[in-house]
Formats: sequence, C-alpha cells, structure tokens
Amino acid sequence: MLLSLSIWLQSLSPEFGFLRVFQYITFRAVMAAMTALLIGIGAGPWVIRRLTELKIGQPVRDYAMQTHLVKSGTPTMGGVLILISIAISTLLWFDLANRFVWIVLIVTLGFGMIGWADDWRKVVRKDPEGMRSREKYFWQSVIGLIAAVYLVFSISESSNLRVVELFFNWVVSGFDVDLPPKAGLLVPFFKEVSYPLGVFGFVILTYLVIVGASNAVNLTDGLDGLAIMPVVMVGSALGVFAYVTGSAVYSRYLLFPYIPGAGELLIFCAAMAGAGLAFLWFNTYPAQVFMGDVGALALGGALGTIAIIVRQEIVLAIMGGVFVVEALSVMVQVMYFKYTKKRFGEGRRILKMAPLHHHFEKSGWKETQVVVRFWIITMLLCLVGLSTLKLR
Repeated sequence: MLLSLSIWLQSLSPEFGFLRVFQYITFRAVMAAMTALLIGIGAGPWVIRRLTELKIGQPVRDYAMQTHLVKSGTPTMGGVLILISIAISTLLWFDLANRFVWIVLIVTLGFGMIGWADDWRKVVRKDPEGMRSREKYFWQSVIGLIAAVYLVFSISESSNLRVVELFFNWVVSGFDVDLPPKAGLLVPFFKEVSYPLGVFGFVILTYLVIVGASNAVNLTDGLDGLAIMPVVMVGSALGVFAYVTGSAVYSRYLLFPYIPGAGELLIFCAAMAGAGLAFLWFNTYPAQVFMGDVGALALGGALGTIAIIVRQEIVLAIMGGVFVVEALSVMVQVMYFKYTKKRFGEGRRILKMAPLHHHFEKSGWKETQVVVRFWIITMLLCLVGLSTLKLR
C-alpha cells in the first residue's frame, strides 16, 4: 500500500523523489518487521485483557503433564495477535500486485480460521480435544489443494490471467502439460540436481508440505515459547531464499531458479519475524498467553507455502527439523501403541510421552531447558539450510 502511494506521490512532483527508497525490498522488509513488532507489543496487553475478559482460557487435558496444570486458564488464542500484526504490516509494505504474497496471506488466514474454530470449541464448549481430526484435515486439505493448483501454474507465469489460461489448457489437453525445470524438486547441496514432478506430482507435494508443516508446528506448540522462536528463525531464513530466488542476479550467481515476484515474500517473512518476536514478549516462560491452534496452524501453513514458492521443500525439512521430529514422534508413538495393542493385547509406548518435548520433560528436563535447547538446535539447522545457498 505504501509502495503504491509513494509511486503516486513521485509522479505528482519531483520533490517526493526521496520516496524512491520504498522501491527497495530490503528497506520495506526492515520496516515490515519493525511495524509488526510494534503492533504486536503495543496491542498485546489489550488482546490479553480481552481474552481474559472473554474467559478464553486454555483447558488442560486430563492426561497432560502434572506440571502444566497450573497453566489451566491462561488466555489462549493469542495467535490472533500474530495474525493481525502480520496482516497489517504486510498489507502496508508489500507490492499489492504481487501474486505470491496474496496466496501466502490467504493460506495463512485460512488456516488461522480453522485454528480459530478448533480453539473456540475448546474454550467455549469446554472440549479439550477441540475440532475432530477428520474435520480439521478436511478443511486443511481444501485450502492446501486450492493453493497447490494455483501455485503449480503461477511458478512460471506472472499474470493471473495466464495462470487461468494454463489451467484450462491443462484440462483440455487431458491433464498433460509439462512444467518448467524450476518447478521440479530441487536437491540441496547439488548444483543441477532436480526431479521433474509433473502437475499432479507438484500438487501432491505442495499439499503434503503445506498441511504437514501446519500440523507439525501445531504439535510443537506445547511449551512456553517453544514453537514461536523456531518459526521466527525458519521464516527469516526462508526470507533469504525468497530474496535470492526473486533476484535475477543473485539467482543466476548462486545457481537458483529465477522466479519473478518471489522476492516480495521477504516482506511477509520479515513481518512474520517481527510479529513472532512481539508474541514471544508475552509467551516466554511463564507465558501470559498461549498461541493456540489459530496461530500454530496458520504459521505452519505459511512456512510450507513459502517453501513451495521458493522451491526449497527439502531445505524447509532441514531447517524445521524440530517440527519434523516432533510430528514424527507423535506418529511413531501412535502407530507403535496400536500395533502392540493389536499384537499383545496391551498398548506399549516408545517415548514416555509424545510429542517429543514432553518425553524430555518426563526424563527430568525443566521446561525452560527443553525450550532453549530446541531453539539452539533450530538455529544450527537454519545455518545448515542457509549454507545450501553457496554449497551447491
């Protein structure tokens, strides 16, 4: 919005020439981060008071850690603060004509609405389980598939009309359209290794990454500050990839596919980082507010969508290793429990408690130890991911 305003003012008079600084993505990214941070910190106390007045308190499951019982009643659904900060800051600073930022915003807010419904059932209906898994996955799948079908054609085209045209051509041709090499699955640490996916392969991969990332972040969000800081770090790193991928010069030098318009995602990533740090101000131990599914599902979906656009799905799995391991710990625990119950008549567990962060708590780690150590691991994994920029 401010970019369009600055261009209009420059067209009126040369006295507004200093507003050319708004055309630099790096400047707008810094301002987006600052804007989101200030909005989050400024509105945080009011949001927490409102959530408290509405008695939107976090219910604690009967089988939860005993040390977490004191958290019962802490305001949840604080993810709305993150989403508001991201949305306002992004809309102020990004190029309104950019298609990629719009699709990321739509996915983020769409998953946020799913999380809102889930949290609402928990706090209003007093149901600790919230929205049932089947219903939640259905709506996640709807949004994920819509985004996937759009992105499969928009990666190579800058015009929405051209995207629609390609979609209809794909249908008329009997679902037989070749995608450009930059739409393939890129393998990090190798210069020219990529695997062609085809339209269906791209759609399936996109769906799995978006929905998988959303649920992985949601499963990680179980301790004060545990999920939000890794989201900030991974999102910031993806912003670097977006800047490189959207630059014809840097992408050519670093042997990355050039995707026009992808650089504008740096604005969204910066806003997400600023909003995340603002939320951490209130979410650090002992938390004054919890993110809730409204924030976790939305942020995970955003990370997955950005990774798809900049063609760094594998790098996302590396940098978000904490999210991946947390999700796998739940899957393995559930499958092993069901298998042993069917085989031996009694369900057995591999971990003391899933997700993985609860296992470490059960093993004697303090909550703050688990959180900070997971932060350090994420920082190391992000550095590994960023190293793929040059080590190719």
